[in-house]
Amino acid sequence: MTIRKSASSAKTSSAKKPASKGAGKAAPGPAQPQLLPPEDVAEIFARFHKADPEPQGELEYVNAYTLLVAVVLSAQATDVGVNRATRGLFAVADTPQKMLALGEDAVRDHIKTIGLFRAKARNVIALSQLLIDRHGGEVPVDREALEALPGVGRKTANVVLNIFFGHATIAVDTHLFRISNRIPLAPGRTPLEVEQGLLRVIPEQYLLHAHHWLILHGRYVCKARKPECWRCLIADICRYEPKSTPG
Repeated sequence: MTIRKSASSAKTSSAKKPASKGAGKAAPGPAQPQLLPPEDVAEIFARFHKADPEPQGELEYVNAYTLLVAVVLSAQATDVGVNRATRGLFAVADTPQKMLALGEDAVRDHIKTIGLFRAKARNVIALSQLLIDRHGGEVPVDREALEALPGVGRKTANVVLNIFFGHATIAVDTHLFRISNRIPLAPGRTPLEVEQGLLRVIPEQYLLHAHHWLILHGRYVCKARKPECWRCLIADICRYEPKSTPG
């Protein structure tokens, strides 16, 4: 039910409420984080490089095809869980042809401990078929072609291009998205914004391994609930506050 004020009541109310100074202006939003200067960004990656010159991904694979499958399976799953499931799978099916011969039911049985395993099994079979039909059974060295495969998005394509083919790509997962906004290196509202921002600010000599340094840092040090600032290599540069302490 709508309640209407009488004319006299409205006049009285308006008389008691003079327009406040600045009325009609939107309330200021939260302050945007100030970007780090280029020399600080370079120092961050110089420290990562010194601590771990050749960072490695944690997914297990034997060729480009098994890497592609492993990354597809890793969506909403841990690398440890994926590795546990794929050891047996890749022992019997390390090519698209062998995977198709194995069949969807058997693939599903191998990966049933992984989240969304039914949909992922379908995608593995479907992408294997398309690799044979369109690319002669080989994994294409092209982001657009990779993203055309079932279950493969930009992040998955970037991981394969980076790890196996040595392209300087940035695959933005939840860890990398979080710390890029937290430090901040390249604040963004979407993974694509963060990816493009990082490609702009990271010095060229560090781009090849930047993806791994940032993901590992976010996974093991700059954690979501409580970043372990007391053992962080870049705590003096990072602008996240308040810094956490042990205990």
